[in-house]
Amino acid sequence: MTSTPTPTRSPDRRRAPLLAAVAVACTVGTAGAVAAAPAGADAGSSASTSSHHGGRTSAVRATQQGLDALVREDGFPGALAAVRTRDGGVRDLTAGVGDVETGRRVPRDGQVRIASNTKTFTAAVVLQLVGEGKVDLDAPIERYLPGLVRGEGIDGSAITVRQLLQHTSGLPDYDVDVIGDDYLAVQHRFVEPHQVLALGLDDPALFAPGTSWEYSNTNYVLAGLLVQEVTGRPVGEEITRRIIEPLGLRDTYWPVEGEQELRGRHPHGYWRTTPTEPLTDVSVQDPSFGWAAGQLVSTPGDLLEFFTALVDGEVLAPEQLAEMQRTVAAPTSSLDGDEAYGLGLQTFTLSCGGTAWTHGGDIPGYQTRGAVTEDGRGVMLAVTALPVDEPSAQHVEDVVDAALCA
Repeated sequence: MTSTPTPTRSPDRRRAPLLAAVAVACTVGTAGAVAAAPAGADAGSSASTSSHHGGRTSAVRATQQGLDALVREDGFPGALAAVRTRDGGVRDLTAGVGDVETGRRVPRDGQVRIASNTKTFTAAVVLQLVGEGKVDLDAPIERYLPGLVRGEGIDGSAITVRQLLQHTSGLPDYDVDVIGDDYLAVQHRFVEPHQVLALGLDDPALFAPGTSWEYSNTNYVLAGLLVQEVTGRPVGEEITRRIIEPLGLRDTYWPVEGEQELRGRHPHGYWRTTPTEPLTDVSVQDPSFGWAAGQLVSTPGDLLEFFTALVDGEVLAPEQLAEMQRTVAAPTSSLDGDEAYGLGLQTFTLSCGGTAWTHGGDIPGYQTRGAVTEDGRGVMLAVTALPVDEPSAQHVEDVVDAALCA
């Protein structure tokens, strides 16, 4: 879910996560041996046909092989994915174990915490409000949240709604202040949105609005508050009413206040900061620190459905979708600086040529990655621990690329 000192995207296209505790485990260039796969991991590989159906295509084979390698070679306890092939079929795939204590298999299309993928849902709601004439993308956030955005070098009258969604506001991130040095010490801590916002605004501005790009969860806490101010309803309710229910995302939900356990079938999520450190089960946690920047729970299948519908124009009117896909350079989101960020949506450059659309999310216990193309291909996958070194982070991204280029 968070932005780390070096965001956890792959070496050539890392995506900023949403939790600073991840910095310990995921800083690019971290040294260390790859952890061994859990006992019985190879026996957990499986593929199934979802409610849509398709043959075992090269994309499916490439994804399954990738998931198996993530477990066997990179030491992730479990991995799961949903793949949409060129013919429209969707396959659910798994590898590894869903519970290292019992050896229970990873549930097909199980629920995971999707972290910063929540930002895409939040941005879509804001853009729907733009289409309804209730929000102006180029109006200052001061118009909607008067007197709230203030700090050293920070003035809400100079920061637009677009700049919040685009991460060009210059607002500092709150994640390190919320998490501190020990994630396990705050695993069950509940925080209010205004608490994390205050922490974010307590640091000086990173740059003048619109002059640079830097991933910051603070932007999306403000976007959530904007939604609530304009609609008069909780942001989670608006995401549910406007996106989750119309698309029929049955396994996607906004955890209610204080809710720490996952509701449906799910693989356990694990935390460690080095490859040799014992795994700690962090499936039960309070996701309130993410809020509109990273609180949602979903499945690979539902995420694939959402991103596909979004790019297909089923969520936003053409004018608002064009705004979402209007990108700026996001040099600090990748080592080579080639990726670009729109409004809650980011590019994913394919090794076989062309570009897909993506976001991604990191939270202790789960990393989600994926992308969809405009011709209907797509993949969403999750691993049940955060990468603890640069190669394993790269390998997760490589599975996405392999699925789309197969």
